[in-house]
Amino acid sequence: MRNPYLFLLLIHLLCMPGITAEAQAKKAKQAASAANDETVIKNIIEKETKAFFEIDQKDWASYWAQVPYAFWSFADTTDVNSFSGWNEISKGFDNYFKTSKPSSAKINRNWRHIQINGTMAYIRFTQMVDDGNNMRPAQEEVRVMEKINGEWKIVCVAVIAIQKDDNVPVR
Repeated sequence: MRNPYLFLLLIHLLCMPGITAEAQAKKAKQAASAANDETVIKNIIEKETKAFFEIDQKDWASYWAQVPYAFWSFADTTDVNSFSGWNEISKGFDNYFKTSKPSSAKINRNWRHIQINGTMAYIRFTQMVDDGNNMRPAQEEVRVMEKINGEWKIVCVAVIAIQKDDNVPVR
């Protein structure tokens, strides 16, 4: 071939389908992994909530990353509570687990968004709790999870009870 550029272009075009197929296979594998992670994350959130309502402190704690940067918060029209760091979270819930009675509340979630980026995940959902006596106000919830040693763990919980229909900021 007289034109070396034409020869290189031909080689490049002939090799492209293999590269594209490899890239597509990698993309498909990543999508399958993300879908699996999403299922695992949802299951962990469901199990952590179940353990909380069943007053099983040991099981509940097993879903948390027991790290100094863990954070838990809850806000409704009557109060705002938060704990910073696993030691404070654990200590803050000791009384709840000692004095509360197990509940067979029905939990329904509307999963709004799950964003997984490597070993971190952001999850947002609305949770409705019906404990049989009354339906509690819906709660907007956020979880941040981290994959530690191959396992997803909760590092942040933020809960806001929805008390009004016209969710308009007030100063």
